[in-house]
Amino acid sequence: MIDQSRIMTFLAAKDHERARDFYEKTLGLKLLSDDLFAMVFDADGTMLRVQKVKDFTPQPFTALGWQVNDIASSIDRLSEKGVVFARYAWMDQDERGIWTTPDGAKVAWFNDPDGNVLSLTQFLTAC
Repeated sequence: MIDQSRIMTFLAAKDHERARDFYEKTLGLKLLSDDLFAMVFDADGTMLRVQKVKDFTPQPFTALGWQVNDIASSIDRLSEKGVVFARYAWMDQDERGIWTTPDGAKVAWFNDPDGNVLSLTQFLTAC
């Protein structure tokens, strides 16, 4: 049944070349395939399908996120590769753009080339 099946995730991209470069080179995901319909990446055992679309309006909320052990060093490594972390005027974020949730988790957001909102989260305890 579905409760014993692997999950996969989807994003959309208009600029396929930039999306491939971002996910493969900037984020370091392994490209599994690239055809007329989608690019498929391995995200630590989870399939990420970046669908090739002609028109797309990104949503204003997080579409995909990663659980990390050390958010500060993850941000530093991605920043060195040109990733810019989002700043929200209404949110109390530190100098790296990290927001601490009421339960102590740390979260930071960034966008892919098509404007999909992506995030990093460091939980206090493993989930």
